[in-house]
Amino acid sequence: MLKVASIKNGVVIDHITPGNGLKIFSKLNLKDIDEPVILLRNADSSKAGKKDVVKIENFYDLPLEYLGILDSNITINYIKDEKIIDKKSVSLPLKIKGIVKCKNPRCISFEQKDVSPEFTLNNREDGYICSYCEETTSLKRIKL
Repeated sequence: MLKVASIKNGVVIDHITPGNGLKIFSKLNLKDIDEPVILLRNADSSKAGKKDVVKIENFYDLPLEYLGILDSNITINYIKDEKIIDKKSVSLPLKIKGIVKCKNPRCISFEQKDVSPEFTLNNREDGYICSYCEETTSLKRIKL
Protein backbone atom coordinates (compact mmCIF):
# COMPACT_ATOMS: atom_id res chain seq x y z
CA MET A 1 0.00 0.00 0.00
CA LEU A 2 1.25 3.45 -0.90
CA LYS A 3 1.75 5.73 2.09
CA VAL A 4 1.75 9.50 1.65
CA ALA A 5 3.00 11.74 4.44
CA SER A 6 0.64 14.18 6.08
CA ILE A 7 0.97 17.88 5.47
CA LYS A 8 1.79 20.31 8.24
CA ASN A 9 -0.28 23.26 7.01
CA GLY A 10 -2.58 23.49 4.02
CA VAL A 11 -5.58 21.87 2.42
CA VAL A 12 -6.57 18.31 1.65
CA ILE A 13 -9.27 17.81 -0.97
CA ASP A 14 -10.63 14.41 -0.01
CA HIS A 15 -13.27 11.97 -1.28
CA ILE A 16 -12.86 13.03 -4.88
CA THR A 17 -14.67 10.67 -7.23
CA PRO A 18 -12.01 8.44 -8.86
CA GLY A 19 -10.94 10.03 -12.12
CA ASN A 20 -11.92 13.58 -11.13
CA GLY A 21 -8.67 14.32 -9.26
CA LEU A 22 -6.74 15.16 -12.42
CA LYS A 23 -9.57 17.41 -13.63
CA ILE A 24 -9.62 19.28 -10.31
CA PHE A 25 -5.83 19.54 -10.32
CA SER A 26 -5.98 21.03 -13.80
CA LYS A 27 -8.93 23.40 -13.25
CA LEU A 28 -7.36 24.83 -10.10
CA ASN A 29 -4.09 25.36 -12.02
CA LEU A 30 -2.20 23.58 -9.27
CA LYS A 31 0.75 22.98 -11.58
CA ASP A 32 1.38 26.73 -11.40
CA ILE A 33 1.60 27.19 -7.63
CA ASP A 34 4.97 27.20 -5.90
CA GLU A 35 3.91 25.05 -2.95
CA PRO A 36 4.19 21.25 -2.74
CA VAL A 37 1.12 19.50 -4.23
CA ILE A 38 0.23 15.82 -4.31
CA LEU A 39 -2.43 14.19 -6.48
CA LEU A 40 -3.21 10.67 -5.34
CA ARG A 41 -5.41 8.67 -7.68
CA ASN A 42 -7.42 5.55 -6.92
CA ALA A 43 -6.57 5.54 -3.23
CA ASP A 44 -8.40 3.06 -1.03
CA SER A 45 -11.56 4.44 0.56
CA SER A 46 -13.60 2.78 3.30
CA LYS A 47 -16.75 4.60 2.06
CA ALA A 48 -16.51 4.40 -1.72
CA GLY A 49 -13.88 1.72 -2.37
CA LYS A 50 -11.64 4.13 -4.32
CA LYS A 51 -11.10 7.88 -4.28
CA ASP A 52 -8.74 10.58 -5.49
CA VAL A 53 -7.05 12.96 -3.04
CA VAL A 54 -5.23 16.29 -3.54
CA LYS A 55 -2.94 17.68 -0.83
CA ILE A 56 -1.65 21.23 -1.06
CA GLU A 57 0.94 22.46 1.43
CA ASN A 58 0.73 26.08 2.74
CA PHE A 59 -2.34 26.92 0.67
CA TYR A 60 -5.89 27.68 1.81
CA ASP A 61 -7.72 29.71 -0.81
CA LEU A 62 -9.98 27.35 -2.77
CA PRO A 63 -13.05 28.30 -4.81
CA LEU A 64 -15.61 26.09 -3.06
CA GLU A 65 -18.41 26.92 -5.54
CA TYR A 66 -16.20 25.89 -8.41
CA LEU A 67 -15.29 22.65 -6.66
CA GLY A 68 -18.98 21.84 -6.05
CA ILE A 69 -19.63 21.88 -9.77
CA LEU A 70 -16.56 19.76 -10.52
CA ASP A 71 -17.41 17.11 -7.91
CA SER A 72 -20.10 17.58 -5.28
CA ASN A 73 -18.87 14.58 -3.26
CA ILE A 74 -15.61 16.09 -2.05
CA THR A 75 -14.62 17.18 1.44
CA ILE A 76 -12.13 19.98 2.14
CA ASN A 77 -9.92 19.53 5.20
CA TYR A 78 -8.04 22.60 6.40
CA ILE A 79 -4.84 21.55 8.18
CA LYS A 80 -2.77 23.52 10.68
CA ASP A 81 0.14 22.03 12.63
CA GLU A 82 -0.81 18.61 11.20
CA LYS A 83 -4.34 18.77 12.69
CA ILE A 84 -7.67 19.28 10.95
CA ILE A 85 -8.93 22.69 12.07
CA ASP A 86 -11.95 22.82 9.75
CA LYS A 87 -13.76 20.42 7.50
CA LYS A 88 -16.17 21.48 4.77
CA SER A 89 -18.30 19.53 2.38
CA VAL A 90 -19.00 21.11 -0.95
CA SER A 91 -22.27 20.91 -2.79
CA LEU A 92 -23.74 22.28 -5.93
CA PRO A 93 -23.99 26.04 -5.50
CA LEU A 94 -27.50 27.50 -5.68
CA LYS A 95 -26.26 30.30 -7.94
CA ILE A 96 -23.27 30.52 -10.23
CA LYS A 97 -22.04 33.56 -12.09
CA GLY A 98 -19.46 33.94 -14.80
CA ILE A 99 -18.01 30.44 -14.84
CA VAL A 100 -20.52 28.69 -17.12
CA LYS A 101 -21.62 29.99 -20.49
CA CYS A 102 -25.28 29.88 -21.56
CA LYS A 103 -25.74 27.55 -24.52
CA ASN A 104 -28.66 29.54 -25.98
CA PRO A 105 -27.28 31.64 -28.88
CA ARG A 106 -30.21 34.07 -28.46
CA CYS A 107 -29.43 34.75 -24.79
CA ILE A 108 -28.14 38.24 -23.97
CA SER A 109 -25.23 36.69 -22.06
CA PHE A 110 -24.21 34.58 -25.09
CA GLU A 111 -23.31 37.51 -27.35
CA GLN A 112 -22.64 40.48 -25.10
CA LYS A 113 -19.28 40.32 -23.37
CA ASP A 114 -20.29 42.80 -20.65
CA VAL A 115 -23.15 40.55 -19.46
CA SER A 116 -21.90 37.83 -17.15
CA PRO A 117 -23.92 34.60 -17.39
CA GLU A 118 -25.89 33.77 -14.24
CA PHE A 119 -27.57 30.51 -13.39
CA THR A 120 -29.79 29.20 -10.61
CA LEU A 121 -29.80 25.54 -9.60
CA ASN A 122 -33.12 23.96 -10.50
CA ASN A 123 -32.31 20.48 -9.21
CA ARG A 124 -29.69 17.76 -9.66
CA GLU A 125 -31.56 16.13 -12.53
CA ASP A 126 -32.32 19.24 -14.57
CA GLY A 127 -29.25 21.30 -13.67
CA TYR A 128 -29.10 25.09 -13.88
CA ILE A 129 -31.51 27.66 -15.36
CA CYS A 130 -30.13 30.80 -17.03
CA SER A 131 -31.25 33.94 -15.21
CA TYR A 132 -31.69 35.82 -18.51
CA CYS A 133 -33.32 33.41 -20.96
CA GLU A 134 -34.42 30.55 -18.65
CA GLU A 135 -32.61 27.97 -20.80
CA THR A 136 -31.81 24.86 -18.80
CA THR A 137 -28.28 23.45 -18.79
CA SER A 138 -27.92 19.95 -17.38
CA LEU A 139 -25.02 19.17 -15.09
CA LYS A 140 -23.66 16.70 -17.64
CA ARG A 141 -23.40 19.45 -20.26
CA ILE A 142 -21.53 21.90 -18.05
CA LYS A 143 -17.92 22.01 -19.14
CA LEU A 144 -15.57 24.06 -17.04
